[in-house]
Amino acid sequence: MKKRIVIKLSGQVFGMEHTKKLKDYATFFVKQSKICQPVLVAGGGKIARYFINHARSSGADESTLDELGIEISRLNAKLLIYALKGKAYPHPPTNLTEVKQAVDSGLIVVTGGLHPGQSTNGTAALIAEKINAAEFLNATDVDGIYDSDPNKNKKAKKFKRVELKDLRRLLVHEDSMAGGYDLMDIVALKVIERSKIKTKIIKSDIKTIEKAIKGLSIGTEIII
Repeated sequence: MKKRIVIKLSGQVFGMEHTKKLKDYATFFVKQSKICQPVLVAGGGKIARYFINHARSSGADESTLDELGIEISRLNAKLLIYALKGKAYPHPPTNLTEVKQAVDSGLIVVTGGLHPGQSTNGTAALIAEKINAAEFLNATDVDGIYDSDPNKNKKAKKFKRVELKDLRRLLVHEDSMAGGYDLMDIVALKVIERSKIKTKIIKSDIKTIEKAIKGLSIGTEIII
């Protein structure tokens, strides 16, 4: 059986300006599926934020906004499924049991969010736990974990490796990276810790993801 690798894809991959990029990702994952089974979790990105902000201004409650974000992430997942053609499981699973059934098909699996109150990072960690994945790669809009938000602080220091307990402290700090750019949440960290899931935070681009799949030193590794 091929090793299973869960990859959370940044919502930016699915932006309206990145139609060709999505096709490139599809070609890449078909190639990778010969050596491993990619299980992909689509983020919501700018489109989800647009809908959520609109709905919030109309008075929608937070759980409804979560459900809206999940629907958008599933639409993003469908776009990638269409690009993957017959190499992908035909629809995004909507719960962990469906994820397991989809993965057992041996096809590339693409899902969006699953449960209100969870980020797609938390969802990806739970999926990695459920399917006993060899690794969880969180491909985001930054190239690793820094001691402060690199988008705001040019002198921010990048970690090659970071202990989970230290990352947890960074996340709960009021000026933490979590507020500035989406990396991990507390749910994801709890799941990673309890099941000792091998996890890296990496830049969301094809060359970087390929290096990570090959096991090269890239991004930031979370040490449990």
